[in-house]
Amino acid sequence: MEPIGLIAGNGLLPFLFASAAREQGLRVVAVAHRNEADPALETEVAELTWVRLGQVDRIVRAFKKAGVKRAAMAGGIGRVRALTDARPDLGALRIISRLRSFRDDTLLRAVADYFESHGITIVAPTDWLAQALCPEGHLAGPRLHPTQEKDVALGREVATLLGQADVGQTVVVRNGHVLALEAVEGTDEAIRRGGKYGGEGAVVVKRCKPGQDLRFDLPAVGPRTLVVMQEVGAKVLALEAGKTVLLDAPELFRGAEKAGITLVGIP
Repeated sequence: MEPIGLIAGNGLLPFLFASAAREQGLRVVAVAHRNEADPALETEVAELTWVRLGQVDRIVRAFKKAGVKRAAMAGGIGRVRALTDARPDLGALRIISRLRSFRDDTLLRAVADYFESHGITIVAPTDWLAQALCPEGHLAGPRLHPTQEKDVALGREVATLLGQADVGQTVVVRNGHVLALEAVEGTDEAIRRGGKYGGEGAVVVKRCKPGQDLRFDLPAVGPRTLVVMQEVGAKVLALEAGKTVLLDAPELFRGAEKAGITLVGIP
C-alpha cells in the first residue's frame, strides 16, 4: 500500500482525511502535534509520531522512514498556543531565517518548500475530501430575509479585506454593523465577542483569504460552531462554497435545523 503522510493539528479534519485516504487504498502515516491533535487519531492511522510545534526535521525523519513521498496538512494549530508551545528545531530555524514575513501563508509555503526539498510533496487535503466541501446555496434552517442578506454581503466584503491582510477568516455582523473580526483568538471567541456587543440575531460569515493556497489553512466548520452561536443567539452562518470544509455535515445540517440557524453557502 502506498503511504500518504498526514501532518495533524486539532479538530475533526485529520480524522476525515485519514478515513478518506484509507478508503482510497492508502496507508496513512501521521505526525501529530502535541496538545493539539486528538490522541484517538492513533487508532485511525497505520503509524503515528508525536511532535511539538516547530519540530520540522522530526517530521521529515518520520516520513522518510515510512517511505512517504506525499503529505497533507489537516487540522488547525491554535495561534495562542503557537506563540507559547513552539519548540523550533534546526530545520525550523533554517526556514525562519529565510523569511521576510511571518504571515501564515508565507510561513506555511516556506514549510512546504522545506519538505519538498527533502522529497516530500505537500498536497491539498481536499484532493481526498471534495465531498466535504460546502456547496453553494441555502443548506439548512430558515431562509434569509432581506436584512440578513445585506449583512451577509457586508460580512463577505469585510472578510475579503480581512483575508487580504492575512489576519483571520471570520466576521460577525448585525444590522449593517461589524461586531467582531477574527484575529489570534479564533472563530469561536470572535463569535462570542460579536454576540456580546450585538446581542441576538448576529450573522457570522467565514471565507478563505483571496488567493488562498488550498494546501493549508482552509476554513472548517462543524457542529461545535453552532453550539457557540446558540450561546450568543447568532442566527446565520454563511460559508464560502467550495472552499470551506464541513465537519460532520449531516450533524451540522440537523443541528442548524433544530436550532433555527440559517446555514448558507456563498460564492
